[in-house]
Amino acid sequence: MKKIIIDDAVPYIRGVFEPWFEVQYAPGAAIDAAMVRDAAALVIRTRTKCDAALLEGSAVEVITTATIGFDHIDLDWCAAHGIKAFNAPGCNADAVMEYVFAALKVFEKRSLESGRGPLQGATLGVIGVGQVGHRVADMGRKRGFRVLENDPPLQAAGTTRELVGLDTLLRQSDIVTIHIPLWAQNRNFANADFFSKMKPGAIFINASRGGIVDEDALLAHRPQLSGLAIDVWKGEPDINPALLAAADIATPHIAGYSIVGKINGTVASVRRVGEHFGIPELTNFKIEHSYKPCDIDAYDIMADDAALRADPAAFESLRTHYKLRG
Repeated sequence: MKKIIIDDAVPYIRGVFEPWFEVQYAPGAAIDAAMVRDAAALVIRTRTKCDAALLEGSAVEVITTATIGFDHIDLDWCAAHGIKAFNAPGCNADAVMEYVFAALKVFEKRSLESGRGPLQGATLGVIGVGQVGHRVADMGRKRGFRVLENDPPLQAAGTTRELVGLDTLLRQSDIVTIHIPLWAQNRNFANADFFSKMKPGAIFINASRGGIVDEDALLAHRPQLSGLAIDVWKGEPDINPALLAAADIATPHIAGYSIVGKINGTVASVRRVGEHFGIPELTNFKIEHSYKPCDIDAYDIMADDAALRADPAAFESLRTHYKLRG
């Protein structure tokens, strides 16, 4: 019987693989080379870095991550060594979209209280219009925003979406939200030049990856922003205390943490393993549920903010033990 290692924080997965595999559950950060040496498959989340240090000499054939992002997997190394690696595209896209608009609800309340008026009609700039970004853009239009979209890779591939250049977006947008992957070329994407081009008094939201933003540049530009929401941080779980203090909304990398999003991620991971090993019961795996997408207007984002500020050192446990939104 082949062995599979599973991050013990992946929900709704216990008992699924046991009929076909020897299963070992472990905290994601604790999965190490000795543990995976005789494992045929890994089901992980972002806290397991899959590179040569972990995988060299192992029996691993396939890795599935129950997340949209896969910057924690060295895809080139895996491909060169015959290891298949899969993510779960779009699994938590609705949850991240809901997070963005829950944040905007907070900023609108503050805008109204200060006499600046409602945000509706303001220009929302969405950088990256893939699985998450296009949902943010579409919801923005439904909620009365003028929306600008930027996505050079999508433009190069051909799209019917109306896209604008980055400089145009930054210059005109009252709100800028980023939804791009953490590829090597995107590290410190939002740098000093980026922030210098933003419209004075704009709101900035990052719920993509911490490495996308040059945090020193952001802090230097903070006085020119009217609002700042940060869900993802460089060096997680050891986050920048200055950025925590500067943010109006600060949360522990939980924007995508909804029940439906987690179910989607688990289902995608199980099916990929099933496809690889030719197990129909896993390839056709489903989780029956009656959950509906979270109600944006009911989500209390400031409760998550308060929990992080009360104990920043608990960042990882706040993520691991997070009470999922509906």
